[in-house]
Amino acid sequence: MEKVSLAIIGGSGLYQMDGLTDLKEVNLKTPFGNPSDTIMVGTIAGTRIAFLPRHGRGHRIMPTEVNSRANIYALKKLGVERIVSVSAVGSLREDYKPLDVVIPDQIVDRTRNRPNSTFFGNGIAVHIQFSDPYCPNLSAHLIQAGQNLNKIVHPKGTMVCMEGPAFSTRAESNLYRQWGIDIIGMTALPEAKLAREAEICYSAIALVTDYDCWHQTEEIVSVDMVIQNLLANVETAKKIIRKVIPLIPKERNCFCATALQNSIITDPSKITPTARKKVGLLIDKYLLPIKKQKRK
Repeated sequence: MEKVSLAIIGGSGLYQMDGLTDLKEVNLKTPFGNPSDTIMVGTIAGTRIAFLPRHGRGHRIMPTEVNSRANIYALKKLGVERIVSVSAVGSLREDYKPLDVVIPDQIVDRTRNRPNSTFFGNGIAVHIQFSDPYCPNLSAHLIQAGQNLNKIVHPKGTMVCMEGPAFSTRAESNLYRQWGIDIIGMTALPEAKLAREAEICYSAIALVTDYDCWHQTEEIVSVDMVIQNLLANVETAKKIIRKVIPLIPKERNCFCATALQNSIITDPSKITPTARKKVGLLIDKYLLPIKKQKRK
């Protein structure tokens, strides 16, 4: 199977990556089920990348229903080391305007019905470091790539990830503003946590589509508004992706690459072969090889 080191996860409005050549469809099964859709592997800016639409082609999957474990595991299986996530967000700040782009650096988790938030459990206890949920190195490259575009690209922002699928109440929107949160979305988690568990660098291009519902002088957020503004911003996201590819070095020197090294708490001797087999792709390099039983 061809190995690909960079992946793009497309959100609302981004269901395919234009300009890919030498396309190949990859259907991968994982211990956690099937990914959202077929993974497209192709060449852009001289680099082989993988593209996966988070909600499936035709937008069939709601945020809570996204099988993020299968998505991230499948990309890991492909050899992916870096993921650029593209998603629609609402703004909770006057100066983060619709059609602006944000490269977020923090997340607040307000999800509650997403059981697939870790690869581990069932006899394997893992506690990853998640103080900086987005890879600072990859985010820096995205910021640099966006600086020369005729768009406002905010180099940082705290995102609150809500459960959905309904948009916020006005009280919720104002509460998040009081907390000092900048943008709101539905898909950053558990995706970012799983990417860290898989030791994959993860950063996001957050596309501002609306002012949520706190802004008294703006139209209340609706699906039509989100889609209209998102389609305009998707072209910006594609340009950033094309520009960032040549900036990404081959080697990684960030904490993402060794996130599991000191995070596996369970005594290796207590990990059952069944549990280890399910997540061996992620943890085998940190455990002693399984001894083969001699035939009698």
